Amino acid sequence: MKPLLLLLLGVTLTLPSFSQTKKSTKTGEIYFEASVPSFEEVAARNKSTTAILNTETGEIAALTLIKGFRFKIALMEEHFNENYMESSEYPKATFKGRVSNFNLSELDANFKDFIIKGSLQIHGKTKEMNIPAKLKKTAEGIILNSNFSVNSEDFDIRIPRVVSNKVAKKVNITMDFLLK
Repeated sequence: MKPLLLLLLGVTLTLPSFSQTKKSTKTGEIYFEASVPSFEEVAARNKSTTAILNTETGEIAALTLIKGFRFKIALMEEHFNENYMESSEYPKATFKGRVSNFNLSELDANFKDFIIKGSLQIHGKTKEMNIPAKLKKTAEGIILNSNFSVNSEDFDIRIPRVVSNKVAKKVNITMDFLLK
């Protein structure tokens, strides 16, 4: 009985420290814009991105479902999923990487600049990226914000010639995560 009690006590004491090494969200927000001046806005938002950060190593991973992006115009959303992103064949986008020089003890209430180095996979293609990010610690968790751009051609996303002058090839992406 005594060994069982010691085992339970050991597990109870180590679980809180283990759970503190990972911060995550299932409600991360990704916004993208591929608008061209003088034409209709090409932008969408996904508010259900999953992300996890290992606070000991700085490793980070994120996954978003392509069909989770919402546009102002339903027809634009349909074209995005069927013609551009082919979301039935390529249902998700993922990122796996590491926050360079990450140290949880150095985070405070002010944003600090970091570079996240990793692999972005969209539309079945993977590209190595250096993504700028800002992180800060709050009472609720760690806030991560990032703004960067990707080229649709790098991920074999084809823009039909008919609308090629209405959709930017350079896509601006904004990420906002509260990792708890």
